[in-house]
This record gives sequence, C-alpha cells and structure tokens, in this order.
Amino acid sequence: MNSFGPDLHPYANLSLRPASRVMQLERLGSLHASRLSFVRSLVRQMARQRWQISQTRFDLDAEGYGTAIYRLQTPNGRYHGVIFTRPLEDDARTDRVIANAWDATFAVVEGDVDDLLLEQMADNVPLQEAGRQHPRLLVLSRANRSLRNFASFLDALSNGRQPEAAWITQVGYLYRTTAVYGNGKFGIADYTRLRANPDFQRPFAAQMLAVYLLRHFSIEQIEHMARARDGDQAVPLATELKRYLGIGNSTGLGMAPFLITHPMLVQQWVHSRERALAFACAQPPTETERQRLIALVERARDHLAQTVTQDSDQTERNLETVAALPDIIAWLTEVPLEADLWNQLQEWSERTLPLEAQELVNTLLIELYPQVDHLEDQMGAPERLDLTPEMPLIKLKQLIDTHYHWALAEDFSSREARYWFWYSSAEKEEPRLGVRDEEPGAEKETPLAIAPRVRHTYDILCGFLENNPGSQVVDFLLNHPRHKDIVRRIQTMAETPFGEIRANLWHRDMKPMHLLRTKLSFFGASRFDPKSDRWVRITLFQGAPLVEELNAEPWDLNDFDDWSFPLEPRSGLEKEQEIAP
Repeated sequence: MNSFGPDLHPYANLSLRPASRVMQLERLGSLHASRLSFVRSLVRQMARQRWQISQTRFDLDAEGYGTAIYRLQTPNGRYHGVIFTRPLEDDARTDRVIANAWDATFAVVEGDVDDLLLEQMADNVPLQEAGRQHPRLLVLSRANRSLRNFASFLDALSNGRQPEAAWITQVGYLYRTTAVYGNGKFGIADYTRLRANPDFQRPFAAQMLAVYLLRHFSIEQIEHMARARDGDQAVPLATELKRYLGIGNSTGLGMAPFLITHPMLVQQWVHSRERALAFACAQPPTETERQRLIALVERARDHLAQTVTQDSDQTERNLETVAALPDIIAWLTEVPLEADLWNQLQEWSERTLPLEAQELVNTLLIELYPQVDHLEDQMGAPERLDLTPEMPLIKLKQLIDTHYHWALAEDFSSREARYWFWYSSAEKEEPRLGVRDEEPGAEKETPLAIAPRVRHTYDILCGFLENNPGSQVVDFLLNHPRHKDIVRRIQTMAETPFGEIRANLWHRDMKPMHLLRTKLSFFGASRFDPKSDRWVRITLFQGAPLVEELNAEPWDLNDFDDWSFPLEPRSGLEKEQEIAP
C-alpha cells in the first residue's frame, strides 16, 4: 500500500501532510480534479496503449433516434459501446433518479455484440433498473439532452454556422448522465470480472469509458441531425468546439455514502494524491517549471472566471479563489528560485489563501510532474475490514483514543450535533437526509455517521473494561455483538490515516455537498454547479482529446495529456468553418 512504484521509490518516505488537516470535510470539499483523476488516467491509458475506437453501426433517423454501436479494441480485448436513443417528451425529462425514460440509454459490453444480444439489449437497456440486463454488460447508463445547447447547436450547424463557444461555457455539454452503473448493479457484470481485467482494473475506469463514448456519440449525433436537416448548407462542428464539449453529470445524495462505506478505497485515493503532492514539493524547481506553474495558475484563473453557476455559495467560492490567484502569480514571480520553493509556496498558501485556492495550488504542483502518474495504478484497494478478536480490549480503547479522538471530541447530546439523520427512500432506496425530532423516519436511520457510532461503542467499551480489565475484544463482542461492525472498522482503519473523513455527519453545519465534491474531484469533474445543498451538476472530459485524435499518428503524451482547466475557444473557428465541406 505504501510503495511509490519503482521510479518513485526514493520519495516513498517523504513527510505527508497530517491526516488531521487533510481529512477535514471542508478541505476535502475544496479539492479540484488532478492528473490522478480517473478521466485523466483513462485517457492516458488509451493513449499509451493505442486503443482504437471505431463506429460499427449508426442507424439514426433524421431526428437522431435509433441505435449506434462503437467498437473499442485494446491490446487485451474488444468491447462495444451500444447506445439507444428514443423520443422523449420535454415534461418527462428529469435528472431525478425516479425517472423512467431518458433521451439516451447505453451500455459497455465485453466482447462482440451479435444480433441476439443486440435484440436483448434493445428490450432491456432502455428500461435501466427495470430491465433484465445481460451479465456481459460492464456498465449501464442513461442520459438526457441539454435542451438549451442541443437546439442551439442543431440550428447553427444546419444553417452553416458554428455554435457560439459561450454556449458551451454556459452549459458544457450536449448530454448529461443521471446515473452510470457498474459493479454488478441490476445483473450486469460483477466487479470481480473487472478486477483481473488489465483494461479496467483502476477504479471507475469502465464507467469513465462509457461517458467518453457518449461524448463522442453526442458530437456525431448532432452533426448527423444537422446534415439531415440541410445537407447542402450544414457544417461539421469545429475541432476546438468538439474538444471543448464534455459530458454533464447530475448527481445527488446517492453518491455521498460511498465515501463512508468504502474507507479503504478513500485511503488509497487520498494517500496517492498526498504522495504525489509530497513528491512534487520535494523537487528543486527549474525556471522552466516555475514559468509553467505560472501559466497553469493563469489558465485555472481564467477557467474559474468562465465557470457559470447559479449557486450563490459556489459563486462566492469561485470568485474568492479567482481573486487570490494574482497573489500566487506575484509570489511566484518575486520569490527567489530556491530548492525548496514549492514547499515555501505550499506553506505560504496555507497561511494566506482560502481553502479552494490552497488546494488549487496543490493540484497545479502535482500537474507539473508526470512522474507521479505511477500512482494511478495504486488507486484501487480490496474492501476488507478485518476483525482481530484476540486484541486486548485496552488496546482497542487506545486505538480509539489515538485515531478517533476527533469523534470523541463531539458532544452528541447537543441538538446541533445530532441535527440530521440519514435514511434510504422506500421508492428507490436512495440516501436521504431528515431533520431529527422534526421529520419522520428517524427510526429507520441508516448507520452512515461513523463518529457517533465510535463514541457509542467507546462509552460501552469503557464501562465493560472497568468490570473486565483483562478482557479481549472477543469478550466484549460476545456481550455486545451489535458493535462488531464498528469494532472491525476501528481495528482496520487505525492503520490507514486517510480513510476516515473527520466529520460528524449528524451535525447541523455538515454540508453534504462537500461529500459529493470530494468524490467528483477524484472522478475528474470540472465546472462544479450545485443546484441545491444536496445535488449538483458537473462536467466530465471537457477539453479531453477526441476519438479521432486518439486514433491518429503518434504524438507527445505530455502534450496530449495537457487538458486540465479548459478555456473557451477564442480563435480558429472561423478559419475551420471556411474549409469545412
């Protein structure tokens, strides 16, 4: 777990930031997508291994409805992305999980797709949860059109004009997904099938591929519809605009429990990011690297300034970050080029900058060093919480005192500290939040909040120890078996400092959006746009290389990988339009 990989071994023992700082929920909720994010890792893997994507079927009518199939050939296997598009009334288009119809439904299939499998998929994939999905499906998903962009793009292209780049800046996609299922959901292939698959061993790699294929389809579909409307006058979408298009995602509280129920995975994600940061800070910078960092800060500044959100809190955070970035540029320009410059920068930023700006600095420092890409292969982890029944109970108490002191510090008797309760909706079994003592359902609370569970176990354990001072964990659990799960978690997670989010998820001041932002940053999300305190829209793959670029002649991987914080295209569109057929 602690190995850096062969090229990073000399830096394996670098001092990391303390977990007490890193694992604060508000800081985690300020993370930005980095070069270790899953979308970046997938694109690099596709590029290094020369994955080839080709269209094998494109049976769409003039309105864009029908079936499209894309073949993905890797050095290790063959897969297909199968997309079904159906008419959908505007009033039926919703991002909510209770929806039962979508503009597009799609799946990634392992192996070939014959007529029999395609027929079975056509009957079931559009039904999503209600269908009987084939076990060769690795991913199942659905998406809705962005009505604003789709109509505007279609009108422009069919009339021989390029869409306004500002439209993409406002809404960064033509489609947004409302769920991307993997890991055995609804009868599709179980995670164990991917664990030994070299193409999709990394977390969420297959799901990110599905989103990347949808992005490619969205471009081909809109161009097809424009030609069908006016074939003589229609033009294809300019390359810069294609690259600037991403795929949206709409997600809510359903994402939040993952970070709590998969602590070993969280440990790997955060630990890898912290090691990458420690490696970057340990490098004596060159003048070229300093100028590169200044350029990255300027690009991030412009990207955040262009990011549009209707949420007042997020708008304020973005403006606060943008306002801090000139100070970073000035600091980088004025401070002497010394061997520990990056450490100085990090220490200065934590003293003077707001949280999001601090973590932006860290993200950009990581961006400077492709060497840390080795860590992308260490983002996975077996989800196993081991019980050690023979452990002396006094040692378990000491583990809690040492590693869970943040949970013991909370006064759970206060109304503020026990304000929220988590439960699952009866209709979709999706996580929800209720106000304790005011809203019904607290008796059906799910044990998502770890801090109060640790405190409760600790209090009972201390009482048991007073009467049984030489006892072991097994003795305690025989008398209090309901505490087995949390004891197992405490024993395992005491060895993994970055696995537990140090927050009371019952507290009135707890912001669920911080949980969503944490996970989405590791996915590689940009343009974070909360629509309430419980659901958010984001964009994936904006700025990423296109399929035709992926399939092209060899290129420099470092240039190919440089697409973080994409900016609105400002030039070249008119020229490309002139030469378009």
